[in-house]
Amino acid sequence: MASTVETVPELKLNSRDIQGLADELERYHSIYSPLFARREQRHWAKLYLQGLLSDLPRKSIEPMALELIGPRTTHVRTLQQFISIGAWEDRPILQRHWSEVDSLLGEEDAALIVDGSDFPKQGKASVGVKRQHCGELGKKANCQAGVFLAYCSTKGYTLLDSRLYLPEDWATDEEFARRRRRCGVPEAMSFKTKPELGAEMVEAVHASGRLRCRWVLGDAAFGHDTKFLERIDSIGLWYLAEVQHSDRVWLNRPKVVAPNWEGRGKKPGPKQTRPHLAPGEAKAQTVTVVADQLASHQWQLLTIKEGSKGPQKAEFAALRVVAVRDHLPGPDVWLVLRRNIETGELKAYVSNAGADVPLERLARLSGMRWPIETCFEDGKQLLGMGDYEVRSWRGWHHHMTMVILAHMFLVRMKLKLKKSGGLDIAASGNPLERNPAETRGRGEKIDRPVKIHAATKPRRVHLTPQAPHRCL
Repeated sequence: MASTVETVPELKLNSRDIQGLADELERYHSIYSPLFARREQRHWAKLYLQGLLSDLPRKSIEPMALELIGPRTTHVRTLQQFISIGAWEDRPILQRHWSEVDSLLGEEDAALIVDGSDFPKQGKASVGVKRQHCGELGKKANCQAGVFLAYCSTKGYTLLDSRLYLPEDWATDEEFARRRRRCGVPEAMSFKTKPELGAEMVEAVHASGRLRCRWVLGDAAFGHDTKFLERIDSIGLWYLAEVQHSDRVWLNRPKVVAPNWEGRGKKPGPKQTRPHLAPGEAKAQTVTVVADQLASHQWQLLTIKEGSKGPQKAEFAALRVVAVRDHLPGPDVWLVLRRNIETGELKAYVSNAGADVPLERLARLSGMRWPIETCFEDGKQLLGMGDYEVRSWRGWHHHMTMVILAHMFLVRMKLKLKKSGGLDIAASGNPLERNPAETRGRGEKIDRPVKIHAATKPRRVHLTPQAPHRCL
């Protein structure tokens, strides 16, 4: 497969091209506008998209409203209400989005990627905020936690869906009941783990029938959760999920003894009332022990991905093993081991893919989680993903839905301008082979996927009409 560049050069557009971008945004918005019940909602949805795509340094509601409409307090308040309490539903919009993703990027062998992203917050008033591990800061801090779903094919990648993680005390503790009501958390909402939220999103996309895919990828937070893996397997998708070194597997299927107590006489111990391993059967081994037992000839040097600096390679080994389910043998799965050729760092993955799937395919998939990380970087650095200042349950999800649509607009434009000819844009290349965002240092700026300049001299450009907006 061909190598690709790490970054996309800036677009150099003339005034006609700039007007074309504004027209394109108008057409893009028209795809979703029928899903907003009221004319005012359609107006504010387009305005919010324009704000997220603008070059404002901070894209919270007030700066966007002041920049795009003018200094009127009523406009700021109305836009705030549209996002925080607006009576429009995210689900129909996202489902239409999935259809658009399929038409532009869809492939049968594409992957869904689940991952979390956190948002540092001050105070205690925002929904779900708590002192917990914050991935963005790399430490425990006051933050909100989200779970996201992305899509990746050889044509490109984008975000699909989002869920706000509600910490257990937020969901169950009576002391938080007042906060839940104030933030508009649905009364029926119960505590769900991050893997449960991830599985819900995968199931929703699959059940919609709108988006072709084959794989589900996730880190060890999802791979360690066997219920998550079972839910993915039950809907017929293949997962390749990282697991912890302490997770266990059997190299050979052990014998299991059925319960031998019929409910009469003195009740025996747990082993006699449920299936258990037959006497003398070996215990499951940790991933680390399995890796240490492999001979040198069982490792292969394979390419994970291609990049501008050449192919990224690692040593791989794959074995058919028996997964552990509730201390008993579960399904036959792949155990994929990946070892860094320089540091010796070991990563391990499990997959329910068919026994005939080649190791080369699994090796490349092990390096495919970077697109969702890049989506997070694009979203936070370019599209105001973390700039929201709404506190409600509905507001958080409304904001993330609009960010997802804004990201997809950039993907559409990059592909459209790439195909049009006459514009200075490099091929974005195969995302399965690009050098990933995970190789960048924490906090390092990434290049904008679409940055616009006039052809003659630099000037500020908005994808918005220049005349002031008025409320319809």
